[in-house]
Amino acid sequence: MTFLIIAGEVSGDMRAAGLVRALKARDPETACFGIGGPRMRAAGVETLYDVDAMAVMGLPEVLRRLPFFHTVFHRLLRLAAERRPDAVVLVDYPGFNLRFAERAHALGLRTIYYICPQVWAWHRSRIPRMARTVDRLLAIFPFEPAVFEGTGLRVDFVGHPLVDEARAAREQPALPLPWPGEPRVALLPGSRRQEVERILPPLWAAAARLEARRPGLGFLVAAASPAMDRCIRKCIAAQRAGPSRWTVVTGESLQILRQARAAMVASGTATVEAALMGCPMIVVYRTAPLTYLLARHLVKVPHVGMVNLTAGARICPEFIQHEARPAALADALAPLLDDGPARDTMRAALAGAAAALGPPGSHARAAGLVLDAAARPHPLPADRNA
Repeated sequence: MTFLIIAGEVSGDMRAAGLVRALKARDPETACFGIGGPRMRAAGVETLYDVDAMAVMGLPEVLRRLPFFHTVFHRLLRLAAERRPDAVVLVDYPGFNLRFAERAHALGLRTIYYICPQVWAWHRSRIPRMARTVDRLLAIFPFEPAVFEGTGLRVDFVGHPLVDEARAAREQPALPLPWPGEPRVALLPGSRRQEVERILPPLWAAAARLEARRPGLGFLVAAASPAMDRCIRKCIAAQRAGPSRWTVVTGESLQILRQARAAMVASGTATVEAALMGCPMIVVYRTAPLTYLLARHLVKVPHVGMVNLTAGARICPEFIQHEARPAALADALAPLLDDGPARDTMRAALAGAAAALGPPGSHARAAGLVLDAAARPHPLPADRNA
């Protein structure tokens, strides 16, 4: 079979690569093309555009790149019409992928969504749209199937792929990391440039305050890619004050969280990683002022951290936008560095959230469902919308 796969961010590249490997394990002749990054290329995907070019954050950044996205969208749509893949597999990235699902559906192509867009948080108006244009949705969070009840869209909870990655990380010997002191504190400022530039400065200033209280502390900053390593170092160089004992490590977030005593983490997938590794954390998020003002009116969930949404409670403190002040971050993290009720309570809650993410084997389950959906007779768009 042939699949068109579109992943527009670093996390999507990772998830899609795991899915492709699972597909090829069942059928080595499986062919894939689309948008992705180095992990998808390593898995054998023909990538026409790289995630580094696609991953932007915030309304101002998106508006500046609109001509580029328009070109990519229509080139990929032409290729889909020419090659007629057995299915179009869309990995998160809703601003682009939901529009692409509509157009692919109109062409009579089968559409499968892997990694549900956060329509349950905002843009709930997209739910009926997804039900009309997506043939199957593979969800990685346990609360997502209920969001689509009554819509007619088939939703399967396959479990979170990080469960397998975290188990593998725990089973490996501890990786020697250049921790420059004790206790060990991890900083995870995000996987996109705009995130790093907005989130790292308050984390850095908070780290300086923590070091002033406990001079022996050692800080590691997790970089999602070599490009983010350079971005992080550039951002650090621009800060007026920060800790004296630190270094940046690329591509080892699970091992960093495994070894850290506590962490300051950008809201999103990294909070799930921290939960799976049992690392106490505080959750931080900042975005462009205009994006934040819009989000305040659109977001309809009580928490922004994925770990808190999974748990159904605020088990980790959240500091959003103007709340992300260095003094507040330092005060919240300090109790998690020492044994005591705060640390014990959070670790127990993190274990519960991790268990809710499902058993290992999510990529294999997802691959089986993709192949099953691709092999079924596909009704014409007019029949589906009748």
